[in-house]
Amino acid sequence: MSDKDFLQEAIHIVDQAEEFGVTIRILGALAIRMQTPHKIDLHRTLDRLGEGKMSFTDIDLIGPKAQRRKIENFFEKKLGFVVDRYALLAAKDRYIYHHPEKPYYVDVFLDCLDFSHKIEFAHKKDFHRLSLDKPTITLADLVLEKTQIHDINEKDIKDLITLFAGHEVGTTDKDPKTINEAYIAEVLCNDWGFWYDATANLKKALDFCKKYCEEGLVEKSESDAVVAKIEELLKTIDEHPKTKNWEKRAKKGTSKQWWKDVEESDRGADQHTIKRNSWF
Repeated sequence: MSDKDFLQEAIHIVDQAEEFGVTIRILGALAIRMQTPHKIDLHRTLDRLGEGKMSFTDIDLIGPKAQRRKIENFFEKKLGFVVDRYALLAAKDRYIYHHPEKPYYVDVFLDCLDFSHKIEFAHKKDFHRLSLDKPTITLADLVLEKTQIHDINEKDIKDLITLFAGHEVGTTDKDPKTINEAYIAEVLCNDWGFWYDATANLKKALDFCKKYCEEGLVEKSESDAVVAKIEELLKTIDEHPKTKNWEKRAKKGTSKQWWKDVEESDRGADQHTIKRNSWF
């Protein structure tokens, strides 16, 4: 399947789910590709998510835990996918689906992403962050998704750079094309470990963006704009009041492990491992 086919397939699943009464949103690099179609030249230049090659092997989604049964019925009865029963034993709020006629698998999370650090989407009984954008999760949640990775690699950094190149930074979720820095700061102010890795990863993105500029891969004007946005986000995170939980954990610093260990995905045709560290 081409990247274009993957994009169309993922959007089709989201649309069909909505008709079925299910809220599903797209995650990861596929979501970033959808959110930054105007940055395809940057994708190509950075050799990340460009056209002319297959960038994706699966479709990663998230839905509300409250719709668990409807999500199961949607994928298994409506679309004809088969759930990986072995995977369910390892992660109760995560489904891996295969289809007898499709060359990819679907990874469905419920309510949260829990890898190096945890990202919650169901904040209140009557409010779910999946309602804020479609067909992907919000830009702010995409930033959190990428920066939660403890051992971040270069492709994830390229995703961050592309996301910041394609969108402005603001303080609201009302504009789906703006990265809500206020929300990101709010999430990180209560979790020192997440804050530590997220800010470190944002600083790595700064360094790589400058490096790519020196190498001629990113135009100076675009590099300057990305750097300014990330620096603004870091300033907002730094100035946001921290909770007592954050301050208590900060005292221990790096003397105690601050992230959860997550092994790299190693999923072959005859394997059932669903562990993953880096994001797509």
